[in-house]
Amino acid sequence: MITIVAKKTIKKDKKEEFKNLANKLIEESRKETGCIEYDLYEDLRNSDKVAFIEVWESEEAIKLHNNSIHFSNLVPELAKLQEGETEITLYKKI
Repeated sequence: MITIVAKKTIKKDKKEEFKNLANKLIEESRKETGCIEYDLYEDLRNSDKVAFIEVWESEEAIKLHNNSIHFSNLVPELAKLQEGETEITLYKKI
């Protein structure tokens, strides 16, 4: 099992648009084989900061997700609504 934390900062005037697109990504990603969990969390101290937290069965499932049509279409659109780069960290349970 692999957990991904993808942190982003949303442009102040783009929060609702970001959340709408993110919900589409979440809905489609949850249907994928190997997806255990896929959610968006908001920072309690700064609502412009969010994190996608995903749990996948395997690296192969992540590769399939990263090459999916919805990922390829929605992630570039989400990037237009954020400031700076996405900080991505992968974790495994110990």
